[in-house]
Amino acid sequence: MLARGLTVTLLQRSPITPAMFYLALGLLLGPTILNLFHFNPLQESALLEVLTEVVVLISLFSAGVKMPAPIDVRRWRAPVMLASVSMAISVGMVAAFAYYVLELPLGVGVLLGAILAPTDPVLATDVQTRHPGDKDPLRFTLTCEAGMNDGSAFPFVMLGLGLLGLQDLGEFNLHWVLIDVLWSTVAGVVIGLVSGYALAHMARSLRGALPDQNLMDNFLGLGLIGVVYGLSLLIDAWGFLAVFFAAVSLRQTEFKLALSRQEPERAYVDSIPMQSQSARPGG
Repeated sequence: MLARGLTVTLLQRSPITPAMFYLALGLLLGPTILNLFHFNPLQESALLEVLTEVVVLISLFSAGVKMPAPIDVRRWRAPVMLASVSMAISVGMVAAFAYYVLELPLGVGVLLGAILAPTDPVLATDVQTRHPGDKDPLRFTLTCEAGMNDGSAFPFVMLGLGLLGLQDLGEFNLHWVLIDVLWSTVAGVVIGLVSGYALAHMARSLRGALPDQNLMDNFLGLGLIGVVYGLSLLIDAWGFLAVFFAAVSLRQTEFKLALSRQEPERAYVDSIPMQSQSARPGG
């Protein structure tokens, strides 16, 4: 961490990204070269899974907070189609290739497609939306689609596991359709939207001001991530979707609250007679 902080200016001027820096450092200190920590990824797979989940959740949340407000349905149409229709087509194509060409079991093919289909530009700062006012359409589409595709890929993961006999798909795959696809997806989105909306209003009421835009500087963002993801696990909803939409909802609600606060102030200023304004010092 010290080395990363001291070399931030150097990395900004070079083609090396922070991810490449950490990857090289991990290879150097890990079992591949020096093996200083005697960390075996296979033996510590449970811990590694939790750590990677935390990283992805924070990345999804920080990307959702930077989504522009207010929501434009026309702009959101493309990423929604990419995260749903294009995702399903990609999974199907990979599964077909694995089944017919590689001669793998169908369940393995579907699982492989669900793993390979999602893109993750939310983990790459150079291609994601950089701030709420960023109007670049390509960065917006990539970031928004990536915020949803991890969650939308989970139903295909469950389908692949079910075809391998490791998950109950139900008769005629009804359990998969009703629970893994419909319930988990809708519940995740709803939990996220409601939680972000509620937090913005609670912060406005309790603190007397809107939350700081840079939510990662305090515990507010991390607390919301924990609550939303925990609720999702309790009711079998897709937590990645919930966390992303919680950040989007928080940002949208903050924007609306800021507008509502500005309107009364503007109306008060407009109601002041011109004579009284001219009577002020310098008027």
